[in-house]
Amino acid sequence: MPDIHHTAIVHPHAELADDVSVGPYSLVGPDVVIGPGTSVGAHCVVENHTSIGAHNRIGHHVHLGGLPQDLKYRGELATVEIGDNNEIRENVTVHIGTENGGGSTSIGSNNFLMVGAHIAHDSHIGDNCILSNNVMLAGHIIVNDHAIISGGAAVTHYVTIGRYAFVGGLAGVVHDCPPFMVSDGHPNRVRTVNTIGLARHQFDATTIDHLKRAYIALYGHRARKNHSQGQGGYANLDLLERDLGDDPAVMELVEFIRRSAAAPNGRFAEVHRPDNKRTAPTR
Repeated sequence: MPDIHHTAIVHPHAELADDVSVGPYSLVGPDVVIGPGTSVGAHCVVENHTSIGAHNRIGHHVHLGGLPQDLKYRGELATVEIGDNNEIRENVTVHIGTENGGGSTSIGSNNFLMVGAHIAHDSHIGDNCILSNNVMLAGHIIVNDHAIISGGAAVTHYVTIGRYAFVGGLAGVVHDCPPFMVSDGHPNRVRTVNTIGLARHQFDATTIDHLKRAYIALYGHRARKNHSQGQGGYANLDLLERDLGDDPAVMELVEFIRRSAAAPNGRFAEVHRPDNKRTAPTR
């Protein structure tokens, strides 16, 4: 049966696998499901409809399934869903979703969430991602597989971060971050290709070279100059597709940028926003 510290409070309706451990002074609510091999540290709160998979390590003072910080939330049923083999360190907070955002916040598998990271309502984290200390994700954010977000970065609502993207520390992220690229600054800008990350994940040299050529075409000095003169900073997308369209990584980059460029505020996920953002909710 589960190893529950005598000071912990686990609701009898919670579903815990036989080898789950719950540390001192932690609280586990009635609608919580925790899978095999998962350990919950001291002074944690796991509540509301939160489902946690297998072999997760949850550090001390973690809060999973808290209510969303959204004035539109009216107590509707919503969930947090967490996959397998995640490392969730001290003071991480993950909030349930809202009806306005689909009703679910999700975290995939094999992620590393460092101290103090916050994942707000209706956000979705893929697999093999790293969120460093004090990363702040607002609501409705999508973080795709193998992305890394460095310490103290703040990401605004409806931003999408592409696969294998790297976001610099303390960045103010207000636009989508393209896959395979390094983004940084206030507001965030694409700075270079994430060559180190791609090499670590064994991308071949030809693909990395193609992405470097794509970066120069899209974000190099001439492209920035054309953009500042009103000629469109993304005018080279068609040329890239023609010249390097056989490379799946380049096409992923091109399609990502097209979607973001056509979206309001450079945030593709905002296209699917169901509410009128100009109507302020009241209490």
